[in-house]
Amino acid sequence: MRFGYWLPVFGGWLRNVPDEGMEASWGYVRRLAQRSEATGFDLTLVAELNLNDIKGVDAPSLDAWSTAAALAAVTERLEIMIAVRPTFHPPALLAKQTANLDHLSGGRISLNVVSSWWEDEARQYGVAFDAHDARYARTAEWLAVVTGMWSEARFSYAGRYYRVEDAVLEPKPRAWPRPVLYAGGESEAAKDLIARSCDAYLMHGDPPERIAAKVADLSARRAGWGLAPLRFGLAGFVVCRDTEAEAQREVDRITTLRPGAPGFENFAQWQNGTQLEQRLRLEDYSVSNRGLRAGLVGTPEQIAARIRAFERAGAELLLLQFSPQAEEMERFAEQVMPLVRPAAAARAPDPAPAAEPPAAADQARAVALSGPR
Repeated sequence: MRFGYWLPVFGGWLRNVPDEGMEASWGYVRRLAQRSEATGFDLTLVAELNLNDIKGVDAPSLDAWSTAAALAAVTERLEIMIAVRPTFHPPALLAKQTANLDHLSGGRISLNVVSSWWEDEARQYGVAFDAHDARYARTAEWLAVVTGMWSEARFSYAGRYYRVEDAVLEPKPRAWPRPVLYAGGESEAAKDLIARSCDAYLMHGDPPERIAAKVADLSARRAGWGLAPLRFGLAGFVVCRDTEAEAQREVDRITTLRPGAPGFENFAQWQNGTQLEQRLRLEDYSVSNRGLRAGLVGTPEQIAARIRAFERAGAELLLLQFSPQAEEMERFAEQVMPLVRPAAAARAPDPAPAAEPPAAADQARAVALSGPR
């Protein structure tokens, strides 16, 4: 299991707790990322929203792309997964920007492709907002352009949403055949697109049995395209305490509804702008990304057992949230990680060196991975 975490670009994850002691500042996230490398974390996800989804639109939030670039300069091993929304980034320009960041970081950049859901944010920032299925049609074209720019010497594309003509992108990304493309979604449109055009499927928090069913579903869809198997990850919010009773008291504290919380309207827009497989509960409003449904709550031994169940279900990456982040990540690294993987494997290997020119078989796979044209 690889251990990742959400970078706290919003100053926290709890809609019912105004101050979590983790300010949305460069100083805080820099210290967190540098410390996370030392304690065994493998990856950080930098979410992309221009407004604060958790603490309310008037609260500060960090920009994803400039923050990710700065993190690449002050870390050595950490994979930096940047969330990217197609409506906010022309694909050929984004491909160029990502390739450059991939070189600057030594091959440590990956993307989490997110089809936008927040209508108010799009209107405030002057960006197109499509209906649900149109968003995924746009994303399919966007992925075709990005991956084509990365894999071909000159690339042309003419679609409904995007057009590029005989475009050159050099240097190509350091990662071969491309930086890893993660994506999530529970609609049929999302799952079909991810199965044919991405490398990894990210899921909201859910129990292991539901995760196993999703892994089986996406794996079957993927097999129909003749591509390499998908990777799988899921979100989870960790509450680790010495006793189960202490952990439950913390859950009760963070899920106690605070009337008028500034994040409530944003949550409603997210729910209305997506097509989820399950009805949401108070816990899902209180903690983002259905994190509590993963069940990473209890003693270190209980949490470790739950992680092993996710491994058996087919997940290989956990994207974790903590509050307060720095202190609880330390606790997790000290008390849970040693129970899950041997000390010798507590750190992932350093990124591989830049790839040599690919063999013909690898070139063919790269074209297949580039998605529909």
